[in-house]
Amino acid sequence: MTTTRTPSARRTFRGIAVAAIAGAGIALTPLPASADAGDPAATAAVAAAPAAAPNGTAQAAVDTALAQVGDRYVYGATGPNSFDCSGLTSFSYKAAGVSIPRTSRAQSTFGAAVGKGDLRPGDLVFFYSPVSHVGMYIGNGQMVHASTAGKPVAVVNLDSMPSYAGARRVA
Repeated sequence: MTTTRTPSARRTFRGIAVAAIAGAGIALTPLPASADAGDPAATAAVAAAPAAAPNGTAQAAVDTALAQVGDRYVYGATGPNSFDCSGLTSFSYKAAGVSIPRTSRAQSTFGAAVGKGDLRPGDLVFFYSPVSHVGMYIGNGQMVHASTAGKPVAVVNLDSMPSYAGARRVA
């Protein structure tokens, strides 16, 4: 007998697993299989494990964002099965109990400014001028983000992104 798991069943199990792991204070680590198999840089980016966040709120947001790796990018989507960049970050912080603005530009003025050299897991990182993209820093030079149509939520090297514009700490 073969059992096929539907996306909603996968999502329900994922939500239960994330809640149990986050409650235990365990950080999720992205697997190399989540990367684009044809992109060596993406595979290398997920090879290093993310660092532990500085507090439980930031860790819950990081864990939630990482649990979405592989989900579809859809412009304007806020989850739970598809996201745009700021939809992913607002969804992740909402799961951690923090309400942040919806758009990347509004998020770029929320919380405290952080220098690139002082980034900690859970910090929001912004790109372009004016700001039009956001991701979540997860440590070890990596970020998780929903980049663009046709590409799922993924972990990438922070420095692989063009036009770094700054970072904010919200937890």
